[in-house]
Amino acid sequence: MVQILEHAPNLNTVLMVEETLKKSDLISLAELKRKLPRKVMHQTLLTILDYLQLSGKIIISIKGILWIFNESPKLKKAIALGTEH
Repeated sequence: MVQILEHAPNLNTVLMVEETLKKSDLISLAELKRKLPRKVMHQTLLTILDYLQLSGKIIISIKGILWIFNESPKLKKAIALGTEH
């Protein structure tokens, strides 16, 4: 079943939220809203955070939101060359 979103985020908004989270340490939702360069509707922001959490880029806890995704090419290479035990 396809869920129809009332306020679906566009790519620019998702990228803006990602960049803000990458530059931040542990951050609350209220802090994130203040740090964003432009306003985002609350429900749209929650949709973006759900997507980022499901894709393994952030962790959301009671203490806040934390960016965990590592884009390092060195890490990717090390994982590719690693062996399983």
